[in-house]
Order: sequence, then C-alpha cells, then structure tokens
Amino acid sequence: MSLSRLNQYRIMWVMVFFDLPTNTKRERKQASLFRKRLLKDGFSMFQYSIYMRHCPSKENSNVHIKRVKSFLPPEGHIVIMQITDKQFGMIEIFYSKQPESKPVMHQQLSMF
Repeated sequence: MSLSRLNQYRIMWVMVFFDLPTNTKRERKQASLFRKRLLKDGFSMFQYSIYMRHCPSKENSNVHIKRVKSFLPPEGHIVIMQITDKQFGMIEIFYSKQPESKPVMHQQLSMF
C-alpha cells in the first residue's frame, strides 16, 4: 500500500450534526432510530447531537453519506459535513475553558 493512499489530505471524516424534534413519542422513537442507525454504520458520538466517522478515502465517505441520506428522519434539521484528516487534526476542544486532549484518531486500514 503506497503512502499516498493514507495521507492526511485523502483520509476523510464525515460528521453528522442534527437537531431532531422529541416532543411526541413518535418523534422520540424516530430520533432514537436515527442515532442507532448512525452507530450501526460505524459513527461515534462526538457530542450529543454530533456523530462522526473515519473514512479511508473520499469515495468511502461518499458511500456513508449516501447511506445516512437513505435513513434521514422525516422531520428535523440534519447537516452532513466532510473534512480531511488534516483539518480534523486542527480542531481545538475545550471543557470549561481548559483545553482537552484531542480525541484518539484511529488508523483504519482497508484491504481490497
């Protein structure tokens, strides 16, 4: 596997931001199902309504974006964003004004 396949500009992160209504039992069930489907597709919770997934390439990230679009709930506000591994590495995280260590970035290798 060449180094060009695993560089910080080729590896992508897919982030899903959402604000879903939870006023009725049906809405709570739909919101819960959406989160469960994100987890089933390999996303991890970054913050309460922000889930993210590491992808080895833009092509792979497009597959997961298409999958998320296939199970969007009928109501609510959902944003899907892709960033490179280089951009993700520049994230600053704070907890009560104290910098936190960056999340562990897993290296995922693909065998074709």
